[in-house]
Amino acid sequence: MGERTNLTRRQALAGGLGLAAGLVGAQAQAQEWWQQLPGFASFTDPGRDRRPRQQTPSDVLDDLRQGAVPLRSQEMLGAMGDAIERVERVVAEGGWPNIPGNRMIRPGDEDERIPMVRRVLVLWGDMRPQRGFSSFSLDGEMEAGIRRFQSRHGLRVSGRVDRPTLQALNVPPAARLAQLRMNYNRVRDLLSLKIDERYVLVNVPGFQAEAVWRHTVERRHRVIAGKPDRQTPVVTANIRALNFFPFWRVPESIANLDVIPRLTKEPDYLQKEHIRVLTGSFVGPEIDVSNVDWRSVDAKNLRFRQDPGPHNALGLVRIDMPNEHGVYMHDTPMKPLFEQRSRAFSAGCVRVQDVFDLAAWIGRDEPGMSRERVEDILQGGQAIDINLSRPLPVAFVYVTAWVEEDGRIVYRPDIYGKDQVRELASDREREHDPDAPPMPRETLAP
Repeated sequence: MGERTNLTRRQALAGGLGLAAGLVGAQAQAQEWWQQLPGFASFTDPGRDRRPRQQTPSDVLDDLRQGAVPLRSQEMLGAMGDAIERVERVVAEGGWPNIPGNRMIRPGDEDERIPMVRRVLVLWGDMRPQRGFSSFSLDGEMEAGIRRFQSRHGLRVSGRVDRPTLQALNVPPAARLAQLRMNYNRVRDLLSLKIDERYVLVNVPGFQAEAVWRHTVERRHRVIAGKPDRQTPVVTANIRALNFFPFWRVPESIANLDVIPRLTKEPDYLQKEHIRVLTGSFVGPEIDVSNVDWRSVDAKNLRFRQDPGPHNALGLVRIDMPNEHGVYMHDTPMKPLFEQRSRAFSAGCVRVQDVFDLAAWIGRDEPGMSRERVEDILQGGQAIDINLSRPLPVAFVYVTAWVEEDGRIVYRPDIYGKDQVRELASDREREHDPDAPPMPRETLAP
């Protein structure tokens, strides 16, 4: 990663609440109270190109944090403090009225709600204020503002005011203020963790991991986290080994909730998924399952173990990090799931995109370890464990709001309801986006 850029108070104040990089500047005298607030709608655009903006495909993900500043940093804490002060002023002025209805507004549509949508976008800094007549049409400039708003809120970037976007537009400033304060406290608590200068941090609701060395983010990765009913826990541990070509020892909960019920419908499922059934322990004798009645079996003494290989639910590498919850990071054969914007699909463990690059970063201080060495291991196809001579700290955290280096406040859905803000409940009730990439066939996974 390139030269580190510090997130200063001046950058945060200049950035507005949600303004995309490169769109910030001094604003001429405003006509509304909210245009008078420092950092709000401070939008100029000398020499702006008036040609129609080239459309960005809605299926292109751009959801990772930017820059080299870690989430766990004094810079982030300071920027979040500044953002809280700005939102407090909006709350004190009374916010804005609710946008009614649930009908979608598409680019080019005319709708009586357009001025209300525009007002919210301007206040958050996602588009510039207009003087004089306020159009009722969703034009190209407003579409760009909607895209910025959607990107900041972890929504599918479509340029349309669909139901999830309308729900996010209608979250009152007081709720966003409560969310910011909650996450300010979480980042502050992260700073108190006694961990080394080199570590991995997984932000569960952000669906991303960052690899940090000497207060600089060197790598970021998209991740898949636990479903709301099988949550990825907040945990701090140490990475002790990289397990290439691992067995998957199916947890008892998954065996009882997923495997056995599936076997009543698909008797050949074990064979298709290369899963063996053992007695007593994961190294116990294998049993012949052809005569087992899975509708009445007593599974207390049975263990399910999946053979290594590309079909394995852990993929080709497991990142061993012993902890009281039994969770860990790993590869996955279900890589199309990384194309989804919301990625709460696992049974609690964390699947990592481009995990071999992260594995090489984790093990880089070990003799002979490199990305090329990882590739050699994968080509060899044999189980190899690389034990770290110095365990590497890792933290799974829950942060749903932060500030980017250009001053934008970024929000993510409160997927587990930990923010305890009633108005954010809609984040967990979003309808399926019909334009999202298709979901792969359901399969077992930790």
